Amino acid sequence: MNSVDDRWLSITEICEHLGVSSDTVYKWIELREMPAYRMGRLWKFQKNDVDAWVKSGGAAGDDKP
Repeated sequence: MNSVDDRWLSITEICEHLGVSSDTVYKWIELREMPAYRMGRLWKFQKNDVDAWVKSGGAAGDDKP
């Protein structure tokens, strides 16, 4: 793994990677425990953590209670 694969991604970058809107990512953080890390006012993501979360079914399902 090189340093490009290991760097922290911004909300914009993770949205582009997943092909979803920022609103969706914020909902996933709140309701589905998406692996995200708050750094001050910014959310940051590790691509490998997010990919594993998606593969395990973290993004699947209905967000309604």
